[in-house]
Amino acid sequence: MLRLIDFLAAFFGLVFLWPILLIVVIVGLFDTGSPVFIQTRVGKNKQPFKLIKFRTMSVDTKSVASHLANNTSITKLGSFLRKTKIDELPQLINVVKGEMSLVGPRPNLFNQEELIAERDKLGVYDVLPGITGLAQVQNIDMSTPELLARTDREMIDTLNIKKYFRYIIMTATGSGSGDAVK
Repeated sequence: MLRLIDFLAAFFGLVFLWPILLIVVIVGLFDTGSPVFIQTRVGKNKQPFKLIKFRTMSVDTKSVASHLANNTSITKLGSFLRKTKIDELPQLINVVKGEMSLVGPRPNLFNQEELIAERDKLGVYDVLPGITGLAQVQNIDMSTPELLARTDREMIDTLNIKKYFRYIIMTATGSGSGDAVK
C-alpha cells in the first residue's frame, strides 16, 4: 500500500513540480555549473544506488557526510535550497524507480562505517531508505550513529499510514533542519 502511495505521490510530484525543477537546474548552472548532484548511497539490503539531489555545495567539496562538510562549501543557492528542502525534490525520481520511499531512514554513504554497523545491528537496511522520517523531524542527524539507528528502528517498528503522512507534512512545513554542517 505504501509503495503505491510512494509511487503515485512521487510521480505526480514530478509532473506538477517540473517548472520548479527546471528553474533550479537553470539557476544552478550559473551557481555551480553542475546543478544536479548524484552520489552512491546505501540502499535497502545495503545495495548501492545513485541518490539524486540538487547540488548545494561547491563542485570540489569532498564526498563526506553533511555533518563533516565545511559550512563554507555551501553556495548561496545551496543555502536557499537546503532551507526550503527543494534540494531533496530530485529524489522523487529515486522513489519512482523504487530505490527509495518518501518515508524511511535517510540513506547514508558507504564510508559511514560506524552508522552502517549500528543500523546493521538493528535491521534498518531491511527497508527502503527515505527522503524523510522520524529522525529528520526530530533533528537527529548522522553525527550520532547510535541514536540515529535506534530512532530509525523505532520509526520502522511503529510506521503506519497516519505517521507516514505526518512525517511528510512535518518535513514540508519546516520541521527538522536536516543534517548539520560545520
